[in-house]
Amino acid sequence: MNAGQRRREELAAFLKDRRARADKASHGLPEVGRSRVRGLRREEVATLAGVSATWYTWLEQARDINPSRQVMLSLARLFRLSSVESSYLLSLAGHGEVDPEEPSAMTPALQRLLDVMNFPAFLLSTDWAIIGWNAEYAQLYPRITTVNVEDRNLLWLVFTDAQLREMLPDWEKQSRGFVGSFRAETRGWLSPSGESGIVARVSAASEAFASIWNERDVAGFQTGERVFRHPEKGLTTYEQHNLTPAEAPDLTLLMYTPL
Repeated sequence: MNAGQRRREELAAFLKDRRARADKASHGLPEVGRSRVRGLRREEVATLAGVSATWYTWLEQARDINPSRQVMLSLARLFRLSSVESSYLLSLAGHGEVDPEEPSAMTPALQRLLDVMNFPAFLLSTDWAIIGWNAEYAQLYPRITTVNVEDRNLLWLVFTDAQLREMLPDWEKQSRGFVGSFRAETRGWLSPSGESGIVARVSAASEAFASIWNERDVAGFQTGERVFRHPEKGLTTYEQHNLTPAEAPDLTLLMYTPL
């Protein structure tokens, strides 16, 4: 399946999910059947969005059509999507960021940047492979230096590595946040190596991940406090910051500054 078809399939699935979650009463529609208060029919969505029922059905069938930005925004308002969810919807419809032709790689300059930081920091690629880190991050998570290269992926480690899970006192909350953020970064899993790669692999290894992933929640990153069980310092509170290197816009620099 090519990237375009994968986007259409996810767009169809995302629309179906949000249509099933919609509150009929909020749109002034009567209940149908036995206490059916949630979920809209395709015809109802089409009418409310100002499009034909046939055209909207094609969207949910992942047909190769080109929905306009205006229609996508109309659907976002109809489904009461957040700004992050709306951006995600636009990306799926081809109105957002596109995958870089050549993924960026770790460079000596980026490693020097990591090394001058006196707090834990590491670099993620689009599929969340950890491609670089500094000594402070290795102190926080010692296994990063010995884990196999193919397993050196943040999503994989969060759901399969016992040491990393032990580091997170609020693992259940944080793991959900990781999944929502990863889905929001469409370039990371809708690329040719995305869902057929890391998502499929983690889904096969972790029922918890597979269940959360299928909920299709989308969450944007927000600067905030993160608490870790540091091997030497015990419970330690940091503030997480994410930056994008100018010379490598498809990479993400994560930093944990101590509070």
